[in-house]
Amino acid sequence: MPRFSVIVPAFKVQAYLRECLDSVLTQSFDDIELIAVDDCSPDGCGAIMDEVAAGDTRVRVLHLAENAGLGQARNAGLARASGDYVLFLDSDDTLVPGALQAIAERLENTGDPDLLIFDYARTYWTGEITRNTLAALLTEQGPATFRLEDRPGLLKLLMVVWNKAYKREFVEREGFRFPPGYYEDTPWTYPALLAASGIATLDRVCVHYRQRRQGGNILATTSRKHFDIFDQYDRVFAFLDARPELASWRPALFRRMIDHFSTLATARDRLPRGSRGEFFRRARAHCRRHHSPGATPPLRGRLRHGLIRRGRHRVYQALWSADLLRTRIRRIAGRGHRAVRAAALQLHYRVQLRLPVRSDLAVFAAYWHRGYACNPAAVEAAVRELAPHISTAWIAAPEHHHTVPPATRTLTPGTFAYWSALARAKYLVNNVNFDRRLVKRSGQIMVQTHHGTPLKTMGIDLQERPAAGAATDFEQLLANADKWDYSLSANRHSTLVWERAYPSSCTTLEYGYPRNDVFQRTSHEEVARLRETLGIPEGATAVLYAPTHRDYRRTQRPPIDLARLADALGPRFVLLTRAHYLQDGGMPAAHPGVVDVSGHPGIETLALASDALITDYSSLMFDYANLDRPIVLHTGDWDAYQAARGTYFDVRSCPPGAVARTEDELMDIFATGHWRGSRSAQLRAAFRERFCPYDDGHAAERVVRRVFLNETGGLPAFVPLQHRKPVRAGVPVPQQSSVRHAPDGLAPLHHV
Repeated sequence: MPRFSVIVPAFKVQAYLRECLDSVLTQSFDDIELIAVDDCSPDGCGAIMDEVAAGDTRVRVLHLAENAGLGQARNAGLARASGDYVLFLDSDDTLVPGALQAIAERLENTGDPDLLIFDYARTYWTGEITRNTLAALLTEQGPATFRLEDRPGLLKLLMVVWNKAYKREFVEREGFRFPPGYYEDTPWTYPALLAASGIATLDRVCVHYRQRRQGGNILATTSRKHFDIFDQYDRVFAFLDARPELASWRPALFRRMIDHFSTLATARDRLPRGSRGEFFRRARAHCRRHHSPGATPPLRGRLRHGLIRRGRHRVYQALWSADLLRTRIRRIAGRGHRAVRAAALQLHYRVQLRLPVRSDLAVFAAYWHRGYACNPAAVEAAVRELAPHISTAWIAAPEHHHTVPPATRTLTPGTFAYWSALARAKYLVNNVNFDRRLVKRSGQIMVQTHHGTPLKTMGIDLQERPAAGAATDFEQLLANADKWDYSLSANRHSTLVWERAYPSSCTTLEYGYPRNDVFQRTSHEEVARLRETLGIPEGATAVLYAPTHRDYRRTQRPPIDLARLADALGPRFVLLTRAHYLQDGGMPAAHPGVVDVSGHPGIETLALASDALITDYSSLMFDYANLDRPIVLHTGDWDAYQAARGTYFDVRSCPPGAVARTEDELMDIFATGHWRGSRSAQLRAAFRERFCPYDDGHAAERVVRRVFLNETGGLPAFVPLQHRKPVRAGVPVPQQSSVRHAPDGLAPLHHV
């Protein structure tokens, strides 16, 4: 018996069907059966199904004798399903790579609930991909399984069947079947949510919901079949009538019904001309039939609901049109106010552009104004030390002003002072890009420091990665790169990537990363003080856990169970968790051995204070290797990450230390001491030789002397790796026996 039965009904979708079927059959999780139902399609759908089935024994094809409609085609497939769980997939949609594996793991981790809800993204013919705007409702925080009354907000999600996995026993026990007609999902999804004794969520996009350019959705066509919605809600309330224990849900479903009627009534080209009055009369009759006490809608919806309930379609249409007009007027007025201020700022900027460039002014920024950090911060500090005749200013959002040193002027983005500085400063230094409206003047020098060695795909290479680069304006990206005079690089790999990903005429300075100077210049006493400020007990081993951002996820939850890892490490360890800078909320865990340091201003400080690093695909590994301390990679979602973002090389083949493919392997690496063993040291040495040739503690000085002091000779010579003495960890690494051993029977480590 397979784990999943995936049911795909098809009718007149021959252009998209093979892609849909392939998206199921090429999943990394293969314990499935694919039931393809040919709903007597007049095109080539049946032949495509037979051809696919001939090459894969997991495929079963059903050819219906006559066109039965989507619901009945699903029923035909459901009658032949044998999997533990049933999933429905529309034949022009696709499963995201790794989706079934993620669903299977979430089901196992939540105790096989009756129903699992996962997320989707709309995909457009233009290549745009937009995630469900209500994805926050799918948070995995809180109880792993629950009933609908615990999270009633889930009723706001799109009421479709294809964003859920259903336990087959549950479906058979409840006798769920699809009715005929349009909106057949409605009398299935509501009862399923209400009847499920255990529901779980998966905060991950698993389905790409295709938005066709023309003719993709029968619900968007003009037809009297839209009147089927009334029969479907009769079925929903009949289900409630048969379940007295669910009577408390009548008001909520009554409100949802009126919302649904309202959406249909205002949609363009759904109802045939001349039928709107009849639709409102039918809606009024339904509201009277199913009215429930306590069904008062929120204040903003009361008038709309009242007009639907009374069948006042002309008044409804007039007020709806007036509301649209009022919204447009308000939007125009707001834009006018903003436009006046923006025009004043740009006029001020144009005036400033006519004034002389100040050779004694340098402006710095990092991470889209998130504060004083990274390579620009190291260069700014070196400018104050080596070129004191140059005044420095730092651009930071108000909430980050406290991070800027007192000796440096602070600029708030979007102010008159901000535009004055951008217009007149000779030196402009950033690790991302400045405002796209910045005019690069003759005499200005722009330094792009970047913020890491690139493992993930960057720049124009993202054109082939729409999941990660769909929102990127590549013309603007190249226009920004054309303003650069210098591009910093930490190693030859970075140089080659930057020159290809950001093609421009700038000069590459292969000097090392200034932010890494601190690793060679900090004393043991300073590290001890850092550890004390972080609350690391004396004699403890501090492990920094810093995962990277996932482009395929909206909620950036930790890829591992932090409390479980802390338990496995034992009391002699402290786990410092650091969320990516694009993630809000940090990575807290209710465990005494876990300390969330996401709010700490400097990642370099955290690296210095730790004894080892756990990461996945973060560029932090390249910087941390300069400390010559143990690094462990956790690559459990490599396939999904590679599919969504792409990488320049497979880091698992040349890692900076031990590699764990699963959470159990990760704990086993620490239990056996392999994280700091001789093989890990050999891997780290090879990694350092490849990626850390220039990070010798003098990178910032080289940049300042070359760019700010115009010294082309006599720059500090590079210190060979074997002659460097990076500051050691705060305390000796504990002996292997002090680490708790993981359970027996774990999978072997990836690279040993």
